[in-house]
Amino acid sequence: MLFLAGTAGVIDINGTVIVELITFLVMMAILARYVYPEVVRLAEARQRQVVEQLKEAEKARADAEAALKEAEATLNDARKTAQSVIAAASKSAEQLRQDLKQKAEEEAHRIRESTRKEIEAERLKAIQSVRSEVAGLVVAATEKVIGETLDVAKHKDLIEKAINEVASGNGSR
Repeated sequence: MLFLAGTAGVIDINGTVIVELITFLVMMAILARYVYPEVVRLAEARQRQVVEQLKEAEKARADAEAALKEAEATLNDARKTAQSVIAAASKSAEQLRQDLKQKAEEEAHRIRESTRKEIEAERLKAIQSVRSEVAGLVVAATEKVIGETLDVAKHKDLIEKAINEVASGNGSR
């Protein structure tokens, strides 16, 4: 053992080293021939799978972006449609308000005209009634003053004259 301690670090080429070297080379040949191609094939398959997944992920991202843009466009169209519907509803409401206002004004005008006509008819009726009463009073007063009844023609002329004087406000007192 003393000999080994003194020559440390130097390899002694003997049968064991040669057998280990041949075993190592055979093992390398077997690994190179059968194991490494399988490992490389599996690694390449895994790499292809990763590349495909990356492509699919990129495609999914692009599809998602396209769907997002489409959704945004649809949302913008919906907003524009809603704004136009609101504008149309406002315009329609304003038109309806104007129509109702016009109808109310027309109805008020019709009621005023109807009332004016009724008042005019009542006024004429009142004037006619007053004329009749005045004619009766004139006849009664004339009979008392004259003391006798006038003939029909004179009576009628006298009544018309009195009515005209009362109507024009020129009656003498």
